[in-house]
Amino acid sequence: MKRLTSLLACVLAAVMAYAQWQPQGQKIKTQWADKVNPASVLPEYPRPIMERADWLNLNGLWDYAIRPAGQVSAERYDGKILVPFAVESSLSGVQKTVGKDNELWYHTSFTVPKGWKGRHVLLHFGAVDWRCEVFVNDIKIGGHQGGYAAFSFDITPYLAGSGKQQLVVKVWDPTDDGFGGIGKQRNKPNGIWYTSVTGIWQTVWLEPVAAKHIEQVIPQPDIDNQKLVVETKTAGTDASDVVKVTLRDGAKVVATGMAAAGQKVELAVKDAKLWSPDSPFLYDMSVELLNQGRKLDAVKSYAAMRKISLGRDKDGIMRMMLNNKPLFQLGPLDQGYWPDGLYTAPTDEALVYDIKKTKDFGFNMIRKHMKVESDRWFTHCDRLGILVWQDQPMSDDGPGWNSRTYWNGSDDGRRSPASEANFRAEWQEIVEQFRAYPCVVVWTPFNESWGQFKTKEIAEWTKQLDPSRLVNPASGGNHFMTGDILDLHNYPGPDMYLFDATRATVLGEFGGLGLALEGHLWQPDRNWGYVQFKNSDEVTQRYVENMRALKPFIERGFAAAVYTQTTDVEIEVNGLMTYDRKVIKIKEEPMRQVNQEIVNSLK
Repeated sequence: MKRLTSLLACVLAAVMAYAQWQPQGQKIKTQWADKVNPASVLPEYPRPIMERADWLNLNGLWDYAIRPAGQVSAERYDGKILVPFAVESSLSGVQKTVGKDNELWYHTSFTVPKGWKGRHVLLHFGAVDWRCEVFVNDIKIGGHQGGYAAFSFDITPYLAGSGKQQLVVKVWDPTDDGFGGIGKQRNKPNGIWYTSVTGIWQTVWLEPVAAKHIEQVIPQPDIDNQKLVVETKTAGTDASDVVKVTLRDGAKVVATGMAAAGQKVELAVKDAKLWSPDSPFLYDMSVELLNQGRKLDAVKSYAAMRKISLGRDKDGIMRMMLNNKPLFQLGPLDQGYWPDGLYTAPTDEALVYDIKKTKDFGFNMIRKHMKVESDRWFTHCDRLGILVWQDQPMSDDGPGWNSRTYWNGSDDGRRSPASEANFRAEWQEIVEQFRAYPCVVVWTPFNESWGQFKTKEIAEWTKQLDPSRLVNPASGGNHFMTGDILDLHNYPGPDMYLFDATRATVLGEFGGLGLALEGHLWQPDRNWGYVQFKNSDEVTQRYVENMRALKPFIERGFAAAVYTQTTDVEIEVNGLMTYDRKVIKIKEEPMRQVNQEIVNSLK
């Protein structure tokens, strides 16, 4: 009877949730939009690279209000919003614009599970765009600025007994009327610029931890010396606390090591199974925090043995090396937009779909363009075996563009002190959060001339933040002799108009072959591509021709290439797939065959 009562309660909650929420608008949607359950939204564990058994998902229907900026409270709420879909999206159930003159207010309540008694409770936000303030039980506990990195608060001191706790979040996001990172977002979308995203757009969740606990785990593989160095960040620890790391291959223990909290643990990994797109092997890893043998905290994680570097091939050309061997990296420019969820994939199945299709198409890399994804996306890339180039989403204005030669002037002093400080803060958070993921091989602080400033300084600083990856200082931008990569852009076909003998020379963008398919368009009367074709046969033929035209440039020195782009996005119709992911526009087998020819060209 108790089980039946519980089941009925769940059914009733689901019915009530659907009654309070419906997708908005008449624009195209993906097949996964119909699978969104407002009573169980993105229920998967949000941070699989550092997993604990106990957690509570706060996604679902929250109260929302849009109010003039500067108010001390929302006073009342306008209706329900489905978190974590941005307020401008269809799946939020709202689909309204906020703008720089207003603020977006959220409210929900939660109950801390009884089993968490005696532990600290952390409140996690996957990402909130752009500036937010957080209140628990009417107490402002903190805030965050930056739209792409995760952040959290220890809310234990602010909890009121064992009953319902009140959570309020206030967000201000000026988009391109401010200096924050925005990527492709615009208040007035057009052409290559897309709909703005405001507020919570990744999972919100609670997690219980001990007073002394692990905050971050960063595996650092060293295949040349056959070891794995594991850096851990901890909270509340002192000299008597020890971190223990155990590496496993299935049930077999490969290595175990210990170090005082704050020190790196070094593990010997003999005859390591190396990670690559062809063989994305991941070791299971457990990390424990101990005090005199007593376990204080433990997390499940994973690690890969792989190396990304530069090196010369047999002809003396500088190449991108994976595990000390030349590998041509080929992948699509991936904007990470969804017609129904904007920045947020409708389901985890949808999130992994684009990555899997990229592999199916014969690519071995993704350039994540002007957006940063969730932790789960990076774990999917780790597991499926796809290399990732990660952009910093653009912010502020640039100095003008001179992409076909080296920049002779200065690019200093083009930002206000507040704008520069914000750029550095946002980029550092992104690098720090995602440098644990083996799929990430390139950091790109600037694209073209968008917001480009102090290029040499920023490139060198990025390398200091993470010496283990390559730095692409300005993809297709104003070129300076800095970083690891010279990155050219050319549309529609490949071209090499500059070459660098000391860095890897890459084609960071090309292609953009457009095909508009009726019934799959964001705006039926408006579409745009670098070149337009009439049908799949035409665009497939040109795609194959472009890829074969790339091959002589590889012999001359290109080390990687990025095709524009994974999907159509809003009025852009130059995707390999339609925006709703319902049609693959280029014939798969010819695409896969020619892509594999390119990928294997240096092996």
